[in-house]
Amino acid sequence: MNQGLADEEDREGFAAFLLRLRGKGIVPKPLVSAFEATPRRAFLAAQFHSVAWTDRMLPIECGEAMEGADLQAAVIAALAPEAGSRVLEIGTGSGFTAAVMSRLAGRIVTIDRYKTLVEQARQRFEALGITNVIARQADGSNGLVNEGPFDRIVVWAAFESLPRFLLEQLSSGGTVIAPIGPAEDEQVVAKLTKVGSRFEREDIGTVRLQPVLPSMAAVM
Repeated sequence: MNQGLADEEDREGFAAFLLRLRGKGIVPKPLVSAFEATPRRAFLAAQFHSVAWTDRMLPIECGEAMEGADLQAAVIAALAPEAGSRVLEIGTGSGFTAAVMSRLAGRIVTIDRYKTLVEQARQRFEALGITNVIARQADGSNGLVNEGPFDRIVVWAAFESLPRFLLEQLSSGGTVIAPIGPAEDEQVVAKLTKVGSRFEREDIGTVRLQPVLPSMAAVM
């Protein structure tokens, strides 16, 4: 049995998830293997274990939510991290997506405005023996200035407008994936590839995610 899948119920949930991905044409073998090897239940409260592989959002700490498995897979597939890639993730959440990407990329810096989420993610990475992910509390509304360039940047919250400032934090040919649109409406998930001093844009779907918030949470 794969170490990432706990029992028969978990294996059945993963199989249903895999069927949905195949139906959408998302089948890169390394991506599927990375998801299968990452114990999704370890990133969720016990009451959500039976629906861990759902395509719906699931509550986590600090009033936040984990994106559905299908959206996570679609975004990571489009991001296409490679063995040598340096990745910036804005929005650590439970830490699950960073854990998946740790099996695909070289080094990941994942940031969140909530200290609680960052500390819990660190504990999960340590328990799983993941050593190529750095998690820290930070204000991600402007990316991570002075720490680039990154080869890939993924954002799990929405910008009101095109985040052109992230261009300066990308390596040549690098990719940003971020939702763009109003906080209270549907947003477009944009894949932005750096070409010279500009972005080439490809829209890959629609979501409803919370807006990127400036500053760090003072309490949680």
